[in-house]
Amino acid sequence: MLEVLKQYIVSKVSLSEEEVTKILACFKQKKLRKKQYLLQEGDVCHFIAFIAKGCLRLYRVDDKGNDHIVQFGFENYWMSERESAFSQKPTQYCIDAIEDSEILVCQTTDFMRIQKEIPAFEKMMIDLQSKNFGIIQKRINSALSYTAEEKYHELLHFQPEIIQRIPSTMIAAYLGISRETLSRIRNQVNKK
Repeated sequence: MLEVLKQYIVSKVSLSEEEVTKILACFKQKKLRKKQYLLQEGDVCHFIAFIAKGCLRLYRVDDKGNDHIVQFGFENYWMSERESAFSQKPTQYCIDAIEDSEILVCQTTDFMRIQKEIPAFEKMMIDLQSKNFGIIQKRINSALSYTAEEKYHELLHFQPEIIQRIPSTMIAAYLGISRETLSRIRNQVNKK
């Protein structure tokens, strides 16, 4: 698993072998079974995770028991509940595995320390966060102004791996639409 993270890092930023080794030393390998929690509501998030294999989701469950999925993470994605991780306050979110998954976990304090010690790694993470911020802005705009059909077509265009790997009930929760609406839209798309 560490080799996956190493390849990811060296593809993004130029570092010495010593710096890469120092970064990798902060991560611990962890395997999650399908449906196993990495973080539960009410816990404090103490980690940043890198997904080497599998799929995770970050979500919240409302008072009626409905899931509201904020993010899916696949191979070579970073996953955390950053507000809790950096404020050290309990989270209202959960993270669990949608598939059997292999992840690398770094404690938040170690992650912050290693970024200070290796400025190029910090810059890589800032660049990734900037890119993610743009994605989040597009997702908010989509949620506020797109029809259900437009949301689904955007998902097909920009994140086809979700359609292929995620159950329909979770796709509907991610798009903020009902399962019935998603089924109707899929039927229309398949007829074209």
